[in-house]
Amino acid sequence: MNEEKIICSGCGVPIQTKDSSQMGYAPPAVLDRSVIICQRCFRLKHYNETPDVPLEAEDFQKMLTTVGDTDALIVMLVDLFDVEGSWLLQRDDLKNNKLLLVGNKLDLLPHSVNERRLKTWLKKDALQRGWKPSDVLLMSASKSGDVKRIASQIDEKRKGKDVYIIGSTNVGKSTFINQLIKMFDGDEEQLITTSSFPGTTLSFIDLPLDDGSKLYDTPGVINPKQMLAQLPQAEMASLQPKKEIKPIVHQLQTGQTLFFGGLARMDFIDGEPSQNHFVCYFPSEFKPHRTKLNNAAALYEKHAGGELLSPPGKDALAVIPNLKQQSFYIHQDKTDIVIPGLGWITVGKAGAEIDIYAPEHVEVTTREAII
Repeated sequence: MNEEKIICSGCGVPIQTKDSSQMGYAPPAVLDRSVIICQRCFRLKHYNETPDVPLEAEDFQKMLTTVGDTDALIVMLVDLFDVEGSWLLQRDDLKNNKLLLVGNKLDLLPHSVNERRLKTWLKKDALQRGWKPSDVLLMSASKSGDVKRIASQIDEKRKGKDVYIIGSTNVGKSTFINQLIKMFDGDEEQLITTSSFPGTTLSFIDLPLDDGSKLYDTPGVINPKQMLAQLPQAEMASLQPKKEIKPIVHQLQTGQTLFFGGLARMDFIDGEPSQNHFVCYFPSEFKPHRTKLNNAAALYEKHAGGELLSPPGKDALAVIPNLKQQSFYIHQDKTDIVIPGLGWITVGKAGAEIDIYAPEHVEVTTREAII
């Protein structure tokens, strides 16, 4: 059996049996199995061990170049809870390919969200980034009915061409593809490796389609401006909402502060308190803590990483960049201030002056409120 032709069904890299410290290593004894995964994927799948082979953004861009040379349908998944942090494509990427934009994790947004308005916003956001998607669809990859509906749309739009599924780390690509495998193939041994760790998929994983074309899973990479980028892997799970986000409303006076664990802070500097409210959309672990602005620095110094201002814990905070101040003037009613990878605050009224503190690698932005 020729080892060079054996591909790990979990992460897509070639299998090798010579060096256990390198990508794709598997003990020789596993080569007789019908479905082969490397030792790294085996440990990740069965013991939830942290992957030790990161995929760099530059590597992913090189892989995108090969996709751009094909006449394939590109399906890009974005995380509806973190659109800014999970958007991968640059303005000049893949210009010869048709793009289908799919917003995933709809189940995490409040039930009150207007899906039509959300689709319109996603399309407008894509256009501002230099992309005109052929369509915008919404789903929850954990729901088989949603996956079946999206699969039907993909099959209709690809017109016999290959399909590449792309998306950032934790956007739900592998969950989506595994749902497809279980739905149409039924062989759970073929499932690709999934986890909350970055770099789980390291190369293209191709799945045959009925007409001879292929569907490719591509590696997920972290946006360097996303909260996840410099968070220790042991703390990553706290950033992943596990159920529907419940908005928390605060009526603040000027000179008051909200902390979101030990990772972010919002100061209400100026505005009309009687008319302004702040709606917070964050994972449940990051319940806002309110204090006075003149106490904020001392409170953070004393309690960051402890019971009052966590996650993350003190050990994680020691390796996370210091919080950097970013200032905003709210020009229109119902504006979201987005902390990529963590959540957002909807500011009710125009005229507010807001300071946001977040790790210095995180680029905080504003947008029209999506809810």
